[in-house]
Amino acid sequence: MRTNSNKFLNQYIVLCFPNAKINIGLNITEKRKDGFHNLETIFYPVSICDALEFTNLSAPNPNKPYTFHNSGISVEVADEENIVIKAYELIRKDYQLPALQIHLHKNIPFGAGLGGGSADAAFMITSLNEAYNLNIPVEKQEEYASKLGSDCSFFIRNQPTFAYGRGELFKPVTLDLNNYFILMIKPDIAVSTAEAYANIRPHQPEASLLDLIQLPIKEWEGKIINDFEESIFPKHPELKKIKEEIYASGALYAAMSGSGSTIYGIFDKEPEASPTLQKHFTWKGKL
Repeated sequence: MRTNSNKFLNQYIVLCFPNAKINIGLNITEKRKDGFHNLETIFYPVSICDALEFTNLSAPNPNKPYTFHNSGISVEVADEENIVIKAYELIRKDYQLPALQIHLHKNIPFGAGLGGGSADAAFMITSLNEAYNLNIPVEKQEEYASKLGSDCSFFIRNQPTFAYGRGELFKPVTLDLNNYFILMIKPDIAVSTAEAYANIRPHQPEASLLDLIQLPIKEWEGKIINDFEESIFPKHPELKKIKEEIYASGALYAAMSGSGSTIYGIFDKEPEASPTLQKHFTWKGKL
Protein backbone atom coordinates (compact mmCIF):
# COMPACT_ATOMS: atom_id res chain seq x y z
CA MET A 1 0.00 0.00 0.00
CA ARG A 2 1.17 3.54 -0.64
CA THR A 3 1.45 6.11 2.15
CA ASN A 4 2.22 9.83 2.20
CA SER A 5 5.68 10.38 0.73
CA ASN A 6 7.29 13.70 1.61
CA LYS A 7 10.90 14.64 0.89
CA PHE A 8 12.23 17.74 2.63
CA LEU A 9 15.14 19.13 0.65
CA ASN A 10 15.80 21.70 3.39
CA GLN A 11 13.71 23.57 5.93
CA TYR A 12 12.25 25.86 3.27
CA ILE A 13 11.69 23.57 0.27
CA VAL A 14 9.21 20.70 0.35
CA LEU A 15 8.52 18.12 -2.34
CA CYS A 16 5.76 15.52 -2.05
CA PHE A 17 4.05 13.10 -4.42
CA PRO A 18 0.23 12.99 -4.14
CA ASN A 19 -0.97 9.60 -5.36
CA ALA A 20 -4.30 8.57 -6.86
CA LYS A 21 -6.90 6.06 -5.68
CA ILE A 22 -9.26 3.61 -7.32
CA ASN A 23 -12.74 2.55 -6.25
CA ILE A 24 -13.18 -1.17 -5.77
CA GLY A 25 -16.94 -1.61 -5.96
CA LEU A 26 -19.39 1.25 -5.66
CA ASN A 27 -22.95 0.70 -4.48
CA ILE A 28 -25.50 3.53 -4.49
CA THR A 29 -27.65 2.42 -1.57
CA GLU A 30 -30.28 5.16 -1.19
CA LYS A 31 -31.27 8.71 -2.02
CA ARG A 32 -31.20 11.02 0.97
CA LYS A 33 -33.73 13.65 1.95
CA ASP A 34 -31.11 16.35 1.30
CA GLY A 35 -30.90 15.28 -2.37
CA PHE A 36 -27.55 13.51 -2.04
CA HIS A 37 -27.06 9.76 -2.23
CA ASN A 38 -25.65 7.31 0.27
CA LEU A 39 -23.08 4.92 -1.13
CA GLU A 40 -20.47 2.41 -0.14
CA THR A 41 -17.13 1.74 -1.79
CA ILE A 42 -13.55 0.73 -1.14
CA PHE A 43 -10.86 3.37 -1.72
CA TYR A 44 -7.49 1.86 -2.54
CA PRO A 45 -4.34 3.97 -3.10
CA VAL A 46 -2.40 3.51 -6.34
CA SER A 47 1.06 4.76 -7.20
CA ILE A 48 0.41 7.06 -10.16
CA CYS A 49 1.12 10.48 -8.69
CA ASP A 50 1.52 14.21 -9.15
CA ALA A 51 4.48 16.20 -7.80
CA LEU A 52 3.76 19.09 -5.45
CA GLU A 53 6.52 21.46 -4.33
CA PHE A 54 6.43 24.58 -2.23
CA THR A 55 9.04 26.95 -0.89
CA ASN A 56 9.02 30.14 1.17
CA LEU A 57 8.36 33.15 -1.05
CA SER A 58 11.23 35.61 -0.71
CA ALA A 59 9.24 38.70 -1.67
CA PRO A 60 5.59 38.09 -0.74
CA ASN A 61 2.77 40.26 -2.04
CA PRO A 62 0.62 41.37 0.92
CA ASN A 63 -2.49 41.06 -1.24
CA LYS A 64 -1.66 37.54 -2.42
CA PRO A 65 0.51 35.47 -0.07
CA TYR A 66 1.41 32.82 -2.64
CA THR A 67 2.32 32.22 -6.25
CA PHE A 68 1.15 29.13 -8.12
CA HIS A 69 2.85 27.51 -11.11
CA ASN A 70 1.82 24.43 -13.02
CA SER A 71 3.44 21.98 -15.42
CA GLY A 72 2.32 18.70 -16.96
CA ILE A 73 -1.45 18.58 -17.41
CA SER A 74 -2.71 22.15 -17.36
CA VAL A 75 -4.64 23.34 -14.30
CA GLU A 76 -7.02 25.82 -15.89
CA VAL A 77 -8.94 27.20 -12.91
CA ALA A 78 -8.87 30.52 -11.10
CA ASP A 79 -6.89 30.63 -7.86
CA GLU A 80 -10.05 30.79 -5.78
CA GLU A 81 -11.16 27.47 -7.34
CA ASN A 82 -7.73 25.81 -7.10
CA ILE A 83 -8.03 23.07 -4.46
CA VAL A 84 -4.32 23.26 -3.56
CA ILE A 85 -4.63 26.98 -2.85
CA LYS A 86 -7.84 26.32 -0.93
CA ALA A 87 -5.97 23.84 1.29
CA TYR A 88 -3.19 26.36 1.96
CA GLU A 89 -5.66 29.14 2.77
CA LEU A 90 -7.67 26.83 5.03
CA ILE A 91 -4.63 26.04 7.19
CA ARG A 92 -3.35 29.64 7.06
CA LYS A 93 -6.55 30.85 8.74
CA ASP A 94 -5.70 28.93 11.90
CA TYR A 95 -1.90 28.68 11.84
CA GLN A 96 0.97 31.03 11.10
CA LEU A 97 2.40 30.13 7.69
CA PRO A 98 4.88 31.93 5.45
CA ALA A 99 3.99 33.15 1.98
CA LEU A 100 4.66 30.31 -0.44
CA GLN A 101 5.75 29.71 -3.99
CA ILE A 102 3.81 26.60 -5.04
CA HIS A 103 4.45 24.39 -8.06
CA LEU A 104 2.24 21.47 -9.12
CA HIS A 105 3.34 19.05 -11.80
CA LYS A 106 0.06 17.41 -12.80
CA ASN A 107 0.22 13.82 -14.02
CA ILE A 108 -3.06 12.33 -12.76
CA PRO A 109 -5.73 13.18 -15.36
CA PHE A 110 -8.77 15.23 -14.46
CA GLY A 111 -12.27 13.75 -14.53
CA ALA A 112 -10.86 10.27 -14.18
CA GLY A 113 -12.45 9.00 -10.95
CA LEU A 114 -8.93 8.80 -9.44
CA GLY A 115 -9.17 11.59 -6.85
CA GLY A 116 -6.14 13.46 -8.16
CA GLY A 117 -7.28 16.92 -7.08
CA SER A 118 -8.33 15.66 -3.66
CA ALA A 119 -4.93 14.03 -3.22
CA ASP A 120 -3.13 17.28 -4.10
CA ALA A 121 -5.12 19.16 -1.45
CA ALA A 122 -4.65 16.49 1.23
CA PHE A 123 -0.91 16.27 0.64
CA MET A 124 -0.73 20.06 0.89
CA ILE A 125 -2.29 19.80 4.35
CA THR A 126 -0.05 16.97 5.56
CA SER A 127 3.08 18.59 4.12
CA LEU A 128 2.36 22.00 5.67
CA ASN A 129 1.77 20.28 8.99
CA GLU A 130 5.09 18.45 8.84
CA ALA A 131 7.21 21.18 7.27
CA TYR A 132 6.22 23.90 9.73
CA ASN A 133 5.78 21.71 12.83
CA LEU A 134 2.13 22.64 13.24
CA ASN A 135 1.36 19.47 15.24
CA ILE A 136 -2.16 19.20 13.84
CA PRO A 137 -3.71 15.89 14.97
CA VAL A 138 -4.56 13.47 12.16
CA GLU A 139 -8.27 13.74 12.96
CA LYS A 140 -8.10 17.53 12.64
CA GLN A 141 -6.24 17.22 9.33
CA GLU A 142 -9.06 14.97 8.12
CA GLU A 143 -11.58 17.56 9.27
CA TYR A 144 -9.85 20.26 7.23
CA ALA A 145 -9.65 17.96 4.19
CA SER A 146 -13.33 17.04 4.38
CA LYS A 147 -14.19 20.71 3.80
CA LEU A 148 -12.53 20.48 0.38
CA GLY A 149 -14.21 17.31 -0.94
CA SER A 150 -15.90 14.13 0.25
CA ASP A 151 -12.96 11.88 -0.68
CA CYS A 152 -10.23 14.38 0.20
CA SER A 153 -9.79 13.24 3.80
CA PHE A 154 -9.09 9.67 2.61
CA PHE A 155 -5.66 10.83 1.45
CA ILE A 156 -4.64 12.03 4.92
CA ARG A 157 -4.09 8.45 6.13
CA ASN A 158 -3.91 7.15 2.56
CA GLN A 159 -4.68 3.52 3.39
CA PRO A 160 -7.30 1.04 2.09
CA THR A 161 -10.63 2.31 3.37
CA PHE A 162 -14.32 1.42 3.33
CA ALA A 163 -16.18 4.66 2.58
CA TYR A 164 -19.90 5.10 3.24
CA GLY A 165 -22.51 7.79 3.85
CA ARG A 166 -21.97 10.34 1.08
CA GLY A 167 -18.48 8.91 0.76
CA GLU A 168 -17.11 11.00 3.64
CA LEU A 169 -17.37 8.39 6.42
CA PHE A 170 -14.45 5.97 6.66
CA LYS A 171 -13.59 2.63 8.16
CA PRO A 172 -10.15 1.00 7.66
CA VAL A 173 -10.11 -2.35 5.86
CA THR A 174 -7.56 -5.12 5.55
CA LEU A 175 -6.80 -5.41 1.85
CA ASP A 176 -3.30 -5.95 0.50
CA LEU A 177 -2.83 -5.96 -3.29
CA ASN A 178 0.94 -5.39 -3.22
CA ASN A 179 1.65 -8.53 -5.26
CA TYR A 180 -0.62 -7.44 -8.11
CA PHE A 181 -0.32 -5.09 -11.07
CA ILE A 182 -2.77 -2.48 -12.35
CA LEU A 183 -3.51 -1.17 -15.84
CA MET A 184 -5.52 2.05 -16.08
CA ILE A 185 -7.07 3.43 -19.25
CA LYS A 186 -8.51 6.96 -19.35
CA PRO A 187 -10.20 7.79 -22.68
CA ASP A 188 -11.02 11.34 -23.69
CA ILE A 189 -14.53 11.07 -22.27
CA ALA A 190 -15.95 13.41 -19.63
CA VAL A 191 -18.72 12.21 -17.33
CA SER A 192 -20.40 14.87 -15.19
CA THR A 193 -21.72 14.07 -11.73
CA ALA A 194 -25.25 14.89 -12.89
CA GLU A 195 -24.92 12.50 -15.83
CA ALA A 196 -23.53 9.75 -13.61
CA TYR A 197 -26.48 9.93 -11.22
CA ALA A 198 -29.16 10.54 -13.88
CA ASN A 199 -30.29 6.92 -14.26
CA ILE A 200 -29.06 5.47 -10.98
CA ARG A 201 -31.46 3.15 -9.15
CA PRO A 202 -30.45 3.08 -5.47
CA HIS A 203 -30.60 -0.37 -3.90
CA GLN A 204 -29.17 -2.37 -1.04
CA PRO A 205 -26.55 -4.84 -2.32
CA GLU A 206 -27.19 -8.53 -1.88
CA ALA A 207 -23.79 -9.10 -0.26
CA SER A 208 -21.59 -6.88 1.86
CA LEU A 209 -18.70 -5.27 0.00
CA LEU A 210 -16.60 -5.86 3.11
CA ASP A 211 -17.21 -9.59 2.73
CA LEU A 212 -16.76 -9.67 -1.03
CA ILE A 213 -13.27 -8.15 -0.98
CA GLN A 214 -12.13 -11.13 1.10
CA LEU A 215 -12.80 -13.41 -1.87
CA PRO A 216 -9.96 -14.30 -4.26
CA ILE A 217 -9.66 -11.50 -6.83
CA LYS A 218 -10.52 -13.83 -9.70
CA GLU A 219 -13.96 -14.26 -8.07
CA TRP A 220 -14.71 -10.52 -7.90
CA GLU A 221 -16.05 -10.33 -11.46
CA GLY A 222 -19.84 -10.12 -11.43
CA LYS A 223 -19.92 -9.80 -7.63
CA ILE A 224 -18.11 -6.52 -6.92
CA ILE A 225 -19.97 -3.98 -9.03
CA ASN A 226 -19.71 -0.26 -9.76
CA ASP A 227 -23.35 0.84 -10.02
CA PHE A 228 -22.38 3.79 -12.22
CA GLU A 229 -21.42 1.42 -15.02
CA GLU A 230 -25.10 0.55 -15.55
CA SER A 231 -26.03 4.19 -16.14
CA ILE A 232 -22.86 5.37 -17.90
CA PHE A 233 -21.93 2.50 -20.25
CA PRO A 234 -25.08 2.83 -22.43
CA LYS A 235 -24.25 6.51 -23.02
CA HIS A 236 -20.53 5.86 -23.52
CA PRO A 237 -20.19 2.37 -25.06
CA GLU A 238 -16.46 2.97 -25.58
CA LEU A 239 -16.00 2.54 -21.81
CA LYS A 240 -17.65 -0.87 -21.90
CA LYS A 241 -15.43 -1.89 -24.82
CA ILE A 242 -12.33 -0.84 -22.89
CA LYS A 243 -13.41 -2.91 -19.91
CA GLU A 244 -13.98 -5.94 -22.14
CA GLU A 245 -10.58 -5.49 -23.78
CA ILE A 246 -8.86 -5.24 -20.40
CA TYR A 247 -10.42 -8.57 -19.44
CA ALA A 248 -9.31 -9.99 -22.78
CA SER A 249 -5.77 -8.87 -21.90
CA GLY A 250 -5.79 -11.20 -18.90
CA ALA A 251 -7.15 -9.09 -16.05
CA LEU A 252 -8.38 -10.93 -12.97
CA TYR A 253 -10.81 -8.07 -12.35
CA ALA A 254 -11.76 -4.89 -14.21
CA ALA A 255 -14.06 -2.00 -13.38
CA MET A 256 -14.66 1.71 -13.73
CA SER A 257 -13.26 3.87 -10.94
CA GLY A 258 -15.78 6.16 -9.28
CA SER A 259 -18.06 7.88 -11.76
CA GLY A 260 -15.41 7.50 -14.47
CA SER A 261 -14.03 7.68 -16.89
CA THR A 262 -10.98 5.56 -15.96
CA ILE A 263 -11.30 1.81 -16.45
CA TYR A 264 -8.75 -0.27 -14.58
CA GLY A 265 -7.73 -3.91 -14.52
CA ILE A 266 -5.95 -5.87 -11.79
CA PHE A 267 -3.46 -8.49 -13.03
CA ASP A 268 -1.32 -11.17 -11.42
CA LYS A 269 1.56 -10.33 -13.77
CA GLU A 270 2.73 -7.18 -15.52
CA PRO A 271 0.09 -6.33 -18.15
CA GLU A 272 0.56 -5.24 -21.75
CA ALA A 273 -1.92 -2.77 -23.19
CA SER A 274 -3.06 -3.56 -26.70
CA PRO A 275 -2.56 -0.95 -29.45
CA THR A 276 -6.29 -0.21 -29.24
CA LEU A 277 -6.00 0.63 -25.55
CA GLN A 278 -2.77 2.58 -25.98
CA LYS A 279 -4.50 5.22 -28.08
CA HIS A 280 -5.94 6.47 -24.77
CA PHE A 281 -4.14 7.72 -21.66
CA THR A 282 -2.52 4.56 -20.32
CA TRP A 283 -0.75 3.88 -17.05
CA LYS A 284 0.44 0.63 -15.53
CA GLY A 285 2.38 -0.25 -12.42
CA LYS A 286 2.58 -2.28 -9.24
CA LEU A 287 -0.28 -1.95 -6.79
